[in-house]
Amino acid sequence: MSAANSEPKTLIAFQGTYGAYSHLACREVLPALEPYPCATFEDAFQALSEGKAGRAMIPVENSLAGRVADIHHLLPESDLYIIGEHFQRVNHQLMAPKGGTLAGLREVHSHIQALSQCRKTLRSLGVRPVVHADTAGACQMVAERGDPAQGAIGSTLAAETYGLDILKPNTQDRDNNITRFLVMARERITPHPKDGPCMTSFVFGVRSVPAALYKALGGFATNAVNITKLESYFVDDSFSQAQFYADIEGHQDDPAVQRAFEELKFFCTVFRLFGTYPRHPFRDRT
Repeated sequence: MSAANSEPKTLIAFQGTYGAYSHLACREVLPALEPYPCATFEDAFQALSEGKAGRAMIPVENSLAGRVADIHHLLPESDLYIIGEHFQRVNHQLMAPKGGTLAGLREVHSHIQALSQCRKTLRSLGVRPVVHADTAGACQMVAERGDPAQGAIGSTLAAETYGLDILKPNTQDRDNNITRFLVMARERITPHPKDGPCMTSFVFGVRSVPAALYKALGGFATNAVNITKLESYFVDDSFSQAQFYADIEGHQDDPAVQRAFEELKFFCTVFRLFGTYPRHPFRDRT
């Protein structure tokens, strides 16, 4: 499973260890590429930027937990581009080493978000939740200990990877747990405008004057360009200057998008286009 001797272009970097939900997303979206685990998001960005991997799979937001920390700071500082998006359904599995049973569990290990999303099940079992840095790492630790009274919550891939038995499938309290991932590359790969619906992502900053944001975004309204995501974040510790990350529907070469960008840039102090990429079918669900 080691990627040490593989050609960098055949590798896809992700944060976490084997069996993580990011690993599962890599396998679903780009199964021909070999997973390249990284300890932190910064390491994953660096691996791609330095050519140690050909692609990176980066989570940016979750339907229950909100945006993923650090990404909005790492993305603008990188020299990378977005070339795709993926929506991954998160189905938590309660697992244990061979011989483990639900009645015999005493502790369950996982990331704090996974534990909170399975709170009702854990309470009904009367087990003690133990927080870990990530789901797959908790599964690996439980497998190495081999104690049937120690369980973990993670993906089906983690159970498969570490040889754990799934005691209770789909153990999350709610079934609408979705994580959105971005597929990153060092080069810009832009689909043809006629290839199908697209998304475009960018970051911008505006002058710190009254109504600057309102005026900057006016072009999207007048040109009927839909903004699907707009988030602000501070760029330093002064809390006086914010930047904005945005996703819009449409291709960067669409005349309406270009007109909206022209008006936006008139009010901008910072503007960077991360790329145009195919719109994922998940967005069209009813």
